[in-house]
Amino acid sequence: MTIGTALHRVGPVSATLHAASLGAVGLCLALWIRAKTVDQEERGNAERRAIFVGLWPPMLWLLGDTVREFEKR
Repeated sequence: MTIGTALHRVGPVSATLHAASLGAVGLCLALWIRAKTVDQEERGNAERRAIFVGLWPPMLWLLGDTVREFEKR
């Protein structure tokens, strides 16, 4: 069983995953802006957190595309 098949059986539709991808972009921007407001000692950790969250959107978008292919069948 592939990941796409498992996600299709669980039930999240492709639009939900695409929306989560866009939401992750917004969260990344919010974390990055917040990183600029903390003091210098905590800034590195806050920036790394924003970069980590910034890695999520492509993965979520591609999972949404995979589920959409299963929805078309």
